[in-house]
Amino acid sequence: MLPRVAISPTDSPHQNGLLAALPAAEYERVVGELDLVELRLGEVLYEPGGQLEHAYFPTTAIVSLHYVLHCGDSTEIAGVGNEGMIGVSLFLGGNTTPSSAVVHTAGHAYRLERCLLTAEFDRGGPMCHLLLRYTQALITQVAQTVVCNRHHSLEQQLCRWLLATLDRVPSGQLVMTQQLVASLLGVRREGITAAAGHLQHAGFISYRRGHISVLERSGLESRACECYAVVKKEVTRLLSDLQYLPTTENF
Repeated sequence: MLPRVAISPTDSPHQNGLLAALPAAEYERVVGELDLVELRLGEVLYEPGGQLEHAYFPTTAIVSLHYVLHCGDSTEIAGVGNEGMIGVSLFLGGNTTPSSAVVHTAGHAYRLERCLLTAEFDRGGPMCHLLLRYTQALITQVAQTVVCNRHHSLEQQLCRWLLATLDRVPSGQLVMTQQLVASLLGVRREGITAAAGHLQHAGFISYRRGHISVLERSGLESRACECYAVVKKEVTRLLSDLQYLPTTENF
């Protein structure tokens, strides 16, 4: 069981884009049921075939959705940060999924019990509309990741992944090892070492054990394939036109 964390003034549900996009009435209905939890690096929120009991709305944590093969190998099919939520199968009716959800950047998230999420979804109101829009955005990310892994170089994949992570960690300081990045991309560590070395030589990143610092984002963008921009554009298209953004007095 993940520990519940006391909410501080800097830990507001509206740090998560989906919760922030709820209109006042829906927000007030769910905010009292949200638990702030700490997500630790490597923590598994659900495993393949497991029954999900909660939805998670990350604020500062980033969660990796993995597809796990019978041999134990896995590859990230999508990442979820403060733009989204973990647990779409809860309201789509599948209840379980062949993927797993693993924390790759420690931080916090708001947790909501499955029965409360499904009840809100079944109302057919703004929460339902918002979650369906997000699901389409998530499907786009999964599809584009498959294409990227098949057709683009490892350096391009690494740039895409770094840029997507940067969108969720604005500081530009990423705490992770090359082995972790290699496992997320489903490649050998030696390949990540070579690709990261090229980016460091170009002055785009600096790397020391367990830490990656992005020095020049525009450089990563110049080396990345089109997949990063395709996903970002689609997520923006699907979510930015929602008219539910509450004002600060609602909090």
